[in-house]
Amino acid sequence: MTFEPKRWILDDLMARPGSPEAEAFLRQVDAQTQDLEGWRERLDGTLTEADFAEVLRRYEQLHADVSTLYAYAYLWFSEDTAQQEALVFRGKVQQMVADVTNRTLFFSLWWKALDADIAERLLAVSGDCRYHLEALRLFTPHTLSEPEERVINIKDVNGIETLTTLYDMITTRFAYQLTAEGESKDLTRGQLMAYAYSSDADLRKAAYQELYRHYEANADVLAQVYAARVRDWYEENVRLRHFSSPISVRNLANDIPDPVTETLLRVIRKNAPLFQRYFRFKAAALGLPQLRRYDIYAPLNDADKTYTFDDAVRMVDAAYRDFSPRLADLAMQALHEQHLDSEVRPRKMDGAYCYGVLPGLTPWVLVNYAGTINDVSTLAHELGHSVHALMAAEHSPLTFHSALPMAETASVFGEILLTDKMLREETDVSVRRTLLNTFLSGAYATVMRQAYFVLFENQAHAMLKADATPDALQAAYLDNLREQFGDAVEVSEEFKLEWLSIPHIYHTPFYCYAYSFGQLLVLALYRKYKAVGRDAFEPQYLRILAYGGSASPHHILGEAGFDMTSEDFWQGGFDVLAEMLDELERLA
Repeated sequence: MTFEPKRWILDDLMARPGSPEAEAFLRQVDAQTQDLEGWRERLDGTLTEADFAEVLRRYEQLHADVSTLYAYAYLWFSEDTAQQEALVFRGKVQQMVADVTNRTLFFSLWWKALDADIAERLLAVSGDCRYHLEALRLFTPHTLSEPEERVINIKDVNGIETLTTLYDMITTRFAYQLTAEGESKDLTRGQLMAYAYSSDADLRKAAYQELYRHYEANADVLAQVYAARVRDWYEENVRLRHFSSPISVRNLANDIPDPVTETLLRVIRKNAPLFQRYFRFKAAALGLPQLRRYDIYAPLNDADKTYTFDDAVRMVDAAYRDFSPRLADLAMQALHEQHLDSEVRPRKMDGAYCYGVLPGLTPWVLVNYAGTINDVSTLAHELGHSVHALMAAEHSPLTFHSALPMAETASVFGEILLTDKMLREETDVSVRRTLLNTFLSGAYATVMRQAYFVLFENQAHAMLKADATPDALQAAYLDNLREQFGDAVEVSEEFKLEWLSIPHIYHTPFYCYAYSFGQLLVLALYRKYKAVGRDAFEPQYLRILAYGGSASPHHILGEAGFDMTSEDFWQGGFDVLAEMLDELERLA
């Protein structure tokens, strides 16, 4: 069997919108909503354990069905961001989800306001939903009245969610051109940025300049969308909900205490010189007096391999299988069930993601496969997310999704397994250098770069509260880059626009530190794996994945012997990276 890039199939999720089956499903969701509404008057402090278990079951099923609708709408939109039917259906589902949320809001509000002793009595019969319910009560101090919560839900659908959808529509319609190999090419963003990894320095520069040419032409509009996102975030969360800071909203959603995030960011900032050392090494290896920002993902030689999609699948499968046949089988389900969209085509969403919808249902995975070693690593990464979701299949739809900081565990570990296997088997020094270089550049992108996005977000939210202009934000972003790179990398002026091209800061403010958290956590896990061996490590690792989102990160990591409040824990991840950089320098 030869694996070829394919478009995914969504039939396993639900019938195609507009079909009689899909219309019946929509009516079913409305009926379930009405049924849950019928419980409203029965929810008080005298509710029996049996009745609570029943209403919780109905709440859980409605959540599952609404999640199905929302997932289909997003996945269909991702296939072709300009397809009118998909856009209409996405808008319809967003409105429906807001309506269902408003009509059933009473349940979560009742639960958050419940007396602690009564809540503890009912938690005893909540089964696998327990942590979800405990986490809801964390938001009690930040919860508004039911009419206010209803208004906010309606506001979000017709306000900020519409603006971020417009951001996606604007940026995915950019048509990029580049002259390469003697011909002018029309490219998607994914295809264009593959040239950031080219051995040709002029192509690397041209690719970035072509990318930011479009963002500069639309900078005023995109900056206004971002300003609206930031002001909406502040007005709702700080002024109305009384969170102590904009980032505290994300921290509480992740069940990560503010001091832990502060410690994480502080340790990352302190280790900026490690990556500056790496970039100085790379400049010397490339024969440059100083690396330019265009060059940070440059290969170390002209002989970098390219890989067919079939090569990539088999490499990823072998890496997973050497560690755990069970995980390898789970990873391959996305391909065997055609839940993987790997084609490169116009108007398809750029980048890569994995969407786990429901427990036991193989997630849908999107990649834009162009044949680089980075694309192979991306495949290992996204299939790791799929594995994580499938390992948590025994949990409730309310608790199988990991908290964001834990959600990168299996994905990054999958990348390390791939790199580790290739390094063990590769004898060609130039290829070994390429592998180490690829991993370290990926670690920069996942740890340092993502953390500095969050540092910029902290600054930008404060600046916009003080009515900063887009030009001031661009200047602040350049300062952010220059702190990251020090004197190791020359940062040219067009990179002041980079923040406009980062979807996460529009869609999910302060999301990006989860990548840093996940990468450093996995490096700590990897160090333990190497210390104790596979037989001792695999059961513990599988247990971490099997938790899904059914316990707090503190509980899961504490059980595994890690203390996320300790600077030494986070520093341990950088120590692994320093060892890899030592090895790379020895191979020079």
